[in-house]
Amino acid sequence: MNHTTKLPDHRSERVRSGAAIAASAPGRTIKRRRPASTQWAAWGFLAPVTVYLVLFYAYPLYRNLDLSLRDYTVRSFVQGDAPFTGLANYRRIFDDPTFAPALLHTAVFTVVCLVFQYAIGLALAVFFNQNFRLSATLRALFLVPWLLPLIVSASTWSWMLNSESGVVNAVLHAVGIAPVNWLTSPSWSLTSVIIANVWIGVPFNLVVLYSGLQSIPASLYEAAAIDGANTWQRFWRVTFPLLRPVSAITLLLGLIYTLKVFDIIWIMTKGGPADSSTTFATWSYQLGFGNLLPAFGPGAAVGNLLVIAALVFGLVHVRVQRKQALS
Repeated sequence: MNHTTKLPDHRSERVRSGAAIAASAPGRTIKRRRPASTQWAAWGFLAPVTVYLVLFYAYPLYRNLDLSLRDYTVRSFVQGDAPFTGLANYRRIFDDPTFAPALLHTAVFTVVCLVFQYAIGLALAVFFNQNFRLSATLRALFLVPWLLPLIVSASTWSWMLNSESGVVNAVLHAVGIAPVNWLTSPSWSLTSVIIANVWIGVPFNLVVLYSGLQSIPASLYEAAAIDGANTWQRFWRVTFPLLRPVSAITLLLGLIYTLKVFDIIWIMTKGGPADSSTTFATWSYQLGFGNLLPAFGPGAAVGNLLVIAALVFGLVHVRVQRKQALS
């Protein structure tokens, strides 16, 4: 009888013991390098976005900052010899008598539009949150102002608010109220553009807030009704608190958008009469392109103030989103 003795394979034992030690060691991970083809593919997908951001965001911001720090004229653009003036353009706009009214108009326009857009949008969202016939059709109709080009909406409101042939004054005359110079009176021009912008912005608030309402469980309303809460109590104790994160994002996005509205104001009033509806957006355009001798530097400085304000609120928006993601 042949007896064979199997010698231990020391190489395989070392491999198995090493694997066991690696598996038992807490917090120790094995890093694997990605293949070169995968890294090149990632850079290839990232390259178009990078080029787009550089061409359409980084470079325009750099050029606008350069404009605000130099004394640019038409001749300077041709010859490229604009002298560096530092913060002189910023001091110039701060000392300009138009600065304070433009700042006030920008603040009033932004705050009033946000309040009415959110309030009307929330009321419509709560109304459409109930199931009834033709609900989807009516919601679609309310989206029309949001889908129309802004130039069409602004032109329509200019015709409706016309002092002589506008439909709004015709209705006021029919009920015995004197006509109002909506677009030509310094007392009413800012109100006119606010009305038009509220009408355009309500559908956005309606869509976002309606989506937030759809995510609230119906069981919470049933529990509140069992506890004896009426309709208003259910709204203030259930709907409004649970809708707060969506409301915060809606208001922040609306704030960033409304802060830089230009086309509606320019088409309807051009910032007038007597600068009564001038905001930072229209003032920046007037300085840079609206005069016979354009002031590119001060116009760019006003634009940079808007960029800074939008950037601040954009960072707030990112912070709110991050808190919501962590909660």
